[in-house]
Amino acid sequence: MTKVPGIDRLLANNRSWAEETERTRPGFFAHLAQQQTPGYLWIGCADSRVPANEIVGLEPGELFVHRNVANLIQNADLNALSVLQFAVDVLKVKHIIVCGHYGCSGVRAALHDMRLGVAEHWIRPVRDICECHRHELDMLPTETARVNRLCELNVMQQVRNVCRNPIIQDAWRRGQKLAVHSWVYGLEDGLVRPLGPTVAGVKSFDELGASYLMRGAF
Repeated sequence: MTKVPGIDRLLANNRSWAEETERTRPGFFAHLAQQQTPGYLWIGCADSRVPANEIVGLEPGELFVHRNVANLIQNADLNALSVLQFAVDVLKVKHIIVCGHYGCSGVRAALHDMRLGVAEHWIRPVRDICECHRHELDMLPTETARVNRLCELNVMQQVRNVCRNPIIQDAWRRGQKLAVHSWVYGLEDGLVRPLGPTVAGVKSFDELGASYLMRGAF
């Protein structure tokens, strides 16, 4: 087999990790292979600095994860919708966490209308959010503050998108226990900050409609 510098290191790391895990926790992989019963769906950014499991201290099998550039949920994205439906209807997760992060490159690109090729089309919804909140963003004193506020606004909008999705609405109407959370992660301190109240049903979503989920004309 041809040696590939860099990749060989990853394979060696994997072997070491697997051996150490099995040594300290005998039967861990055999047990993990038998079932997948996560209680949480994580919808986050693809940024390599935001490792979902590690941030919240969960083991493999405890967190079902979907990641993309700028943590978006769009109605035309069959990948995200398939993950959402599988998590809710099959795995029966009880919590959906939409987690953005401060300093997000995709959000920064949307703020500055940067040219990114195909990714430019992907982040179009973030540009729409930016335009809806242009006055608020322009009032902030620094670029960092503007980017970070847009990161928060984007998470809020994605939570709204999740809550309005028929998959979630149907689950709530049939009485399934399911809560949606809006979080943002700080790269500089490693801390997660909740952005607003948890949405735990159709009534809960309707009651929050006039507050943080609907700030601005998204």
